[in-house]
Amino acid sequence: MPRSRAKSPSPSSTLQRDAEMLNAAVSDLVRIYQFRDRDKICCYDISVTQCYALEALVEQGPCRSQTLAETLRLDKSTTTRVVDALVRKGYVKRSPDPVDARAVSLQVTASGRALYDRINAELIAQQVDLLRDLEPDVRAGATEILRRLAKAAQARFMSGVSVGSCAVVCGANADQGKSSS
Repeated sequence: MPRSRAKSPSPSSTLQRDAEMLNAAVSDLVRIYQFRDRDKICCYDISVTQCYALEALVEQGPCRSQTLAETLRLDKSTTTRVVDALVRKGYVKRSPDPVDARAVSLQVTASGRALYDRINAELIAQQVDLLRDLEPDVRAGATEILRRLAKAAQARFMSGVSVGSCAVVCGANADQGKSSS
């Protein structure tokens, strides 16, 4: 009696299944990290968004508010509120822009840098604990995959690709706003 051959999944169904599993894994990871970040960072009397702004200023150096807003993917008014809070707390200062005296440059203060270094060191220590039991090649592979996924997601975001029907709805809302003004 001939054996029936099991059908192998088509490449498109395999890709779909892999995408579903990746989506679930990334969602779990992001959710856990969001809570971790909130719990760890907020104990320093700054919000996660303020910490991201501090990190951006540490990594890219002094910049204008518009550049920071683009880096954080926030609108200008939200960025201003984030920066105002960091200035009040003494972690960021505003200075005249060296290129355009009418503009303002944002930069991290010494206490802001010290806070960033302390938070970053604690977060890295947590990563050490997570990676401790993994082989070096697995650690390197995981990091490379996350970098590639982040780069691909960034490229899609920057090209204006949105999620699902939101692009249609958001586009329609934007068109309505233009025609009514």
